[in-house]
Amino acid sequence: MLTILGFVMIATFLVLIMMKKMSPMGALVLIPALFCVLVGKGAHLGDYVLKGVGDLAPTAAMLMFAIIYFGVMIDVGLFDPIVRLILRFCKADPMRVVVGTAILAAIVSLDGDGSTTFMITVSAMVPLYRRLKMSLVVMTGVAAMANGVMNTLPWGGPTARAATALKVDASDIFVPMIPALAVGLLFVIALSYGLGLRERKRLGVLTLDEVTAGDPEQVLVGAGSGGKGAKGRNGGKAALTGGGAGSGTDAEAPSTNGTGSSDSSSHEGEDDDEFKGLDPHRATLRPKLYWFNAALTVALLALMVTETMPIPVLFLLAAAVALTVNFPNMKDQKARVAAHAENVVNVSGMVFAAAVFTGVLTGTGMVEHMARWLVDGVPEGMGPHMAIVTGVLSLPLTYFMSNDGFYFGIVPILAEAGAAHGVSALEIARASLVGQALHMSSPLVPAVYVLVGMAKVEFGDHTRFTVKWAALTSLVVLAAGLAFGII
Repeated sequence: MLTILGFVMIATFLVLIMMKKMSPMGALVLIPALFCVLVGKGAHLGDYVLKGVGDLAPTAAMLMFAIIYFGVMIDVGLFDPIVRLILRFCKADPMRVVVGTAILAAIVSLDGDGSTTFMITVSAMVPLYRRLKMSLVVMTGVAAMANGVMNTLPWGGPTARAATALKVDASDIFVPMIPALAVGLLFVIALSYGLGLRERKRLGVLTLDEVTAGDPEQVLVGAGSGGKGAKGRNGGKAALTGGGAGSGTDAEAPSTNGTGSSDSSSHEGEDDDEFKGLDPHRATLRPKLYWFNAALTVALLALMVTETMPIPVLFLLAAAVALTVNFPNMKDQKARVAAHAENVVNVSGMVFAAAVFTGVLTGTGMVEHMARWLVDGVPEGMGPHMAIVTGVLSLPLTYFMSNDGFYFGIVPILAEAGAAHGVSALEIARASLVGQALHMSSPLVPAVYVLVGMAKVEFGDHTRFTVKWAALTSLVVLAAGLAFGII
């Protein structure tokens, strides 16, 4: 019964948010609360929720101070050179923009933290997507998939968990997997190329006059002034002063007035908010402190990788230092915190709402029953192929479970079953990494709410678009692992 109710609860949650019948926060709280009552454990709901909140509180704290820290770094201009470099590469070509998103997300993912990756990627790319009226769901999907493949780095989390759970060396898991993961990353870039071509077909090949004549930020940043048009290959003009970008891949074109030009008056206020943060003349820039901020960020990332201190503590200290040094005036500090308060509240709220979902799933025993049902359903004849089974099961299990629950609860069971048929623990551990491309879009991953929140994309839209491509990416990694004899 718990198995059936568990699957029904997850299906209900996904259907409601993808059909936009409930907000993700409301669904994460109310649906598990209802099912907790249905399984007859309503009296323990408070205990389950508090346990879930306690487990995710460090993550919420980390995200809160990480948003403030990277928000301040964006304000003071630390990432402006990266933005300029990306704009020079992209040249307002939708295909290049999408490929650039994948490459940027993959590079930044080397720090091993998904939240950091998404904050930097979104901050750099959102202005360009909005200005060119590209689909923001394409951006969130590509960034999530690239980060998912890179999330398998030894300091990223899953590899370390697999090594700990099966008592093997992390390098023995990761190093042989590099060719398969490289294939997975190349697939994400190739997929980005295809999605970019689709966006190019929808929008046309755009060329901004100022891209070659001057600083591209003058065109793609600083809304509110009547920007110049962009000419398509067919000679038609598309006004780029409106900021509205569709959240789906088939976003409607903006409405036009009688003269044929885009009517963006309803978006001017939104544009001002969206592009103000990267205005090359903004008052928050601190060019004299650029190298201090760069050194502080490099030191922060190095300490994160070496795990010198807990990540929430590192971000707390770094945020305090960044605010104090860059904005010594108390009034300016309060203004910077207030400027990023919306993101902090939205993301932290979603994390604590997800704590209700995970708390009920775990506390009632539904997740354990679901996992054991899936494992017990593996035919006896598949025993010698348990590594392949593990790779396939990693897709749904890491999507519906936390990494801790999967690697410490399920992977040892799969390894034990594989050992009985001569399958080594290392093969099981490598196969267990396959599902990470899909895992990074799970509603139970706090970082995904940073991604969709900063991009202002509905979680349901992101899920509907990304899941199929992320699952395919995971299967490509599994196929490459089998082809190279790694799994």
